[in-house]
Amino acid sequence: MGDLSFSGRKRRHLFGGIAERMIVELTVENLAIIERSHITLGPGFTVLTGETGAGKSLLIDAIELALGERADAELVRTGATRASVNVVLDLSNETVGLEKCAELGIPLEDNLLYIQREVFAEGRSQCRVGGKMIPVSALRQLGQYLVDLHGQHDHQSLLDAARHITYLDSWIGKPAYELIDRVVEAAAATEEARRRLQSLRSGMRDREHRLDLLRFQVNEIEATSPVPGEMAELETQLSRLKHTEKLATAAFGALESIADQENCAIDLLGAAVQALEDCVRFDPSLDERLVPLRDALIQAEEGVHALRQYAEVLEADPDKLEEVAARIDALKRLRRKYGEDEAAIILFLENARHELALLEDSEASEDELRAAVERAEAALNHVATQLSKLRQGRASEFSELVQNQLRDLAMDRALFSVDFKAKAADSSGCDVVEFYFSANAGEDPRPLGKIASGGEISRVMLAIKTALAGKAGVPTLIFDEVDAGLGGRAAATVARKLEELATHYQVVVISHLPQLASRATTHYRIEKAESNGRVVTNVRLLAPQERVDEIARMLAGEHVTESALANAREMLIGRVPA
Repeated sequence: MGDLSFSGRKRRHLFGGIAERMIVELTVENLAIIERSHITLGPGFTVLTGETGAGKSLLIDAIELALGERADAELVRTGATRASVNVVLDLSNETVGLEKCAELGIPLEDNLLYIQREVFAEGRSQCRVGGKMIPVSALRQLGQYLVDLHGQHDHQSLLDAARHITYLDSWIGKPAYELIDRVVEAAAATEEARRRLQSLRSGMRDREHRLDLLRFQVNEIEATSPVPGEMAELETQLSRLKHTEKLATAAFGALESIADQENCAIDLLGAAVQALEDCVRFDPSLDERLVPLRDALIQAEEGVHALRQYAEVLEADPDKLEEVAARIDALKRLRRKYGEDEAAIILFLENARHELALLEDSEASEDELRAAVERAEAALNHVATQLSKLRQGRASEFSELVQNQLRDLAMDRALFSVDFKAKAADSSGCDVVEFYFSANAGEDPRPLGKIASGGEISRVMLAIKTALAGKAGVPTLIFDEVDAGLGGRAAATVARKLEELATHYQVVVISHLPQLASRATTHYRIEKAESNGRVVTNVRLLAPQERVDEIARMLAGEHVTESALANAREMLIGRVPA
């Protein structure tokens, strides 16, 4: 396979200065049956085709890895030590993406973002963004701003009514997310208030025993009164007390050699400096060379002064030694019981004092905590109601948008709506949301997951994705076999919808259908081959005549006829030069 790479700078020139965020290059090495594949992507509609099992979905797996999905060592090609995925994305004029990179401290080069993900055969993985190692969680957080990927498993998410609320919230966007953050905070405060009340009630069942234990713990910690960070200082002090004699011997010995005996170091250095200074009148340039020696003499004298002060206070103190050792032992006992360091012990003490106070005044405390629970629940219900009103107020607009998209997808009679049921408020709000759907005239909408066929689910998902893409503005959309379960007219309408999307977004589609493949502006074929006795996957950009042959193969199967070739040429009119 030839190397299809060219730089992002050149790409922007070739595509008329387009500077939307997009996947520019994808390089995959040693991922399952892919030994090495490298493709470049431009704006518009790109399709990847090939026979079943050729490895098309592996490229989607590679992009998912690059965006922070869980790594699996089984993906590493047999015999290789690691698999790697490198993706280059263009963030030009993408304010949100640029701000997120700045927030995470990720460097860019000419507004190009470089992501590298490696999976090692022993199971670990690592990721670098802009050459900087970052946690996978941060990569996943960044990835949601880069690419909207729809795989076959996403069909199943539409069958799960519990997932429907996330689609509605994603479409509403920032107003919903701001309220959701408040709901999550209120739910956490409510849960904490309930926990405190339950803890009090549980404690009261064994109140006296708990009181005795808490009083003992508080008294034990207070008797020692730990100070944050004191252990390190105590250990240094203990070492000095244990080795006072050695320290004093070394200090006084050094003083004697440097300053306290005849012909000591300072005397010799001072005499040398004096002798040289007497010669400066013969050669003034010597004065400059004396500067380091004068400085050395001054520093030596200052050092002697400091060392003498240190040596004079050194004194063996068995009582102090015993006191410090006892203090260290006491802190170690507290650490074993109450926390890994003094700060943790003090936190334990504060919590124990608080619980002790509650138990000692249990009746008043229970009334107070019950009132706190009621206040927290009221606050949660208030913000959850606000979120519910927002959702219900925007649901009809969302339904109409999705329904219009379905009509564009040859489902002229389809009805789509959002059904709401109330529930007790929690971290997701107080709504149970489910999509209702009817494909045929005269039929009332019913729960989507119970009545929609595979082809209908594909089109509903495409309609929702189209609505979400338009709202969120993510300019790269990837669809892995969105045509599953489709054929004939439905496939043609889905192809037209994808082509329409590609006028505004970078669209990448894996497909088995010639109707979709023929609409693409760029066509890659994924194929299996044998190299050195092993199966490898190659990715090849198709030339105009090769596109005709590939579309004909998709139409006719293994035996391509002249009529299939003629049909392929007709489908590609305007896309393949004559």
